[in-house]
Amino acid sequence: MSKGIYVATIEPNSGKSVVVLGLMRMLLGKTAKVGYFRPIIEDSINGEPDNHINTVVSYFDMDIEYNKTYAFTRSEALNLYNQDKSGHVIDEIIKKYKKLENRYDFVLVEGTDFSHENSSLELDINIIISKNLGLPVIIVSHGDNKSPEDIVDSVQLAFNTYKEDVDVLSIMTNKIDASLQTDLKNQLRERISDINDISVIPKVKSLENPTIKEIVKKLEGTILFGKELINNQSESFSVGAMQLRNYLTHLEENGLVITPGDRADLILGALQANISKNYPKISGIILTGGLIPEPPILKLIEGLSSIVPIISVKGGTFAITNEIGKIKSKIYADNLDKIQTSIATFEKYVDTEKLANDLITFQSDIFTPRMFQYNLLQRALKDKKHIVLPEGYDERVLRATARLVDAQVVEITLIGEADEIREQIDKLDIPLDLSKIHIVSPSTSPHFEDYARTLYELRKHKNVNMQMARDMMEDVSYFGTMMIYKGHADGMVSGAVHTTQHTLRPALQFIKTKPGVNIVSSVFFMCLEDRVCIFGDCAINPNPNAEQLAEIAISSAITAQDFGIEPKVAMLSYSSGVSGKGADVDKVRTATEIAKAKMPDLKIEGPIQYDAAVDMRIGKSKLPESEVAGQASVLIFPDLNTGNNTYKAVQRETGALAIGPMLQGLNKPVNDLSRGCTSDDIYSTVIITAIQAQDF
Repeated sequence: MSKGIYVATIEPNSGKSVVVLGLMRMLLGKTAKVGYFRPIIEDSINGEPDNHINTVVSYFDMDIEYNKTYAFTRSEALNLYNQDKSGHVIDEIIKKYKKLENRYDFVLVEGTDFSHENSSLELDINIIISKNLGLPVIIVSHGDNKSPEDIVDSVQLAFNTYKEDVDVLSIMTNKIDASLQTDLKNQLRERISDINDISVIPKVKSLENPTIKEIVKKLEGTILFGKELINNQSESFSVGAMQLRNYLTHLEENGLVITPGDRADLILGALQANISKNYPKISGIILTGGLIPEPPILKLIEGLSSIVPIISVKGGTFAITNEIGKIKSKIYADNLDKIQTSIATFEKYVDTEKLANDLITFQSDIFTPRMFQYNLLQRALKDKKHIVLPEGYDERVLRATARLVDAQVVEITLIGEADEIREQIDKLDIPLDLSKIHIVSPSTSPHFEDYARTLYELRKHKNVNMQMARDMMEDVSYFGTMMIYKGHADGMVSGAVHTTQHTLRPALQFIKTKPGVNIVSSVFFMCLEDRVCIFGDCAINPNPNAEQLAEIAISSAITAQDFGIEPKVAMLSYSSGVSGKGADVDKVRTATEIAKAKMPDLKIEGPIQYDAAVDMRIGKSKLPESEVAGQASVLIFPDLNTGNNTYKAVQRETGALAIGPMLQGLNKPVNDLSRGCTSDDIYSTVIITAIQAQDF
């Protein structure tokens, strides 16, 4: 079941509020604890809270703090985008949403308003946010002043755009002429056959009409009388510029009177007409020109038994009339009539039972890199571990350390001389507070002699004497690995400037492998656009035999499960199924059989080609009965040459984030970096190492 729903509009003034209010009522009827979240809100005017949030939270009396209901204002988000920090925007939105998801049974997420000109950027942002939150989407559009053909074209385009990246649960088209409702619904169903939940909501006049409150706000007017009636709706407006006897014939029910402020005759005449049984009720009076009636007239108005809102504005009559004509009505927290009408309209024209059932049964297969990284961070934070980084002078290591310290996700020890590290961060302007980390120099460490003696005892059968042990302990890789062995650190990450052999040799000499494990192997977490999969072994074993390949597959499947990825293992080769012949494909076939025998419940397929493993259409055509073909999450390469080249090709050509390599099979976590790694790679690898350490 999905724990949230994302409401996204494709244009301004779509009537999204009707959908949000109706959905909230529906959800509260199904579950007690419902949260509400807006990733990006409009910039505040005079410190006022966001109207959407204020309306929903206050009407439904929700127990939620205002600052937890949104992540960014529009200007904050755009500023970060302009600084090329869009990733930070998404990370913070995920973080805030997940906090609500943990607190509530369900979260209603409302997208942006499309109230500005750059609609293409806004569309992209809504798709990216909904995708990274893993939420199904309800697309909302409107048909106001559009032909049926234009409505269908725009909705189909939006649906096709969204469905490439997210699951669209429902389409709701709002503000439709009642006479077009049935025909439009049929056209939408015919054109968009991929979805069976399409709602067409007719235009509701009372929701279209602006209130006096909205008019006052738009015109920056001053309320002279009738403040308690500012939620009156104005169904029409007329300008009073003629003599009273002529103007009275132009009054309409719930109409707004617009007249210069010095026309006492029209003001008093309109008020008298309002209480007369022979004339329609008016919604209010707008006094233009910044003119206010003289004191005797004001006194007379004040003494009337029945009054309407009377507003003074500064503009001229013509300009003010044009401004009022442009006002798009909104729903405010204190306008209960509009809120209740919105909910009733939604319930009348939307199949709420079907929608609720679709939400209950919905399962998303989308798992984005940002979601994966967020989950990693949260897991690491639950049980903070101590990671040692032997390459304490490297700029990338220092920048990654600064991020890790800011995130407070791990305890860090850098190996090196404190003065040199301080000089390096000053020179590179790295914002790293050295008081929040440990810095150790092997030769001056109080543990140096103990470490050397321990190494001597562990390796004396290999003809290592005490002096050799001391010399070896001067090496940062040996010293860092011994910290782990002695329990002074929980894991180590190295390799930014050292070779794989240099990083792993001490781990293989005295950390050693887990019981029952005969081979150390590696995996990369390949964070593709809409999923995360595991590639192994792409870093350690040049040409594993069938038994070793089977062990790599099993270790990789266990790693996948440990990191929240359902293991579906593809044993890759140049042929699929039983068609291929030759020593290389036979090795993969044998390895698959060995892995199946050792883990009978494991979903594994091999030999299988890469395209058949990841493409559902090709997979089902080549291996129609397979549980893995087309949906592999763990891809095992037959040799290092194939694996290393493939992971780099996928990374470079698709822009995928490759986290790793992460080593499997050691008694304590030691991970080797590529010498071409970035600070982001180091940051991610340290977090993965910390999570590995939680199991020891």
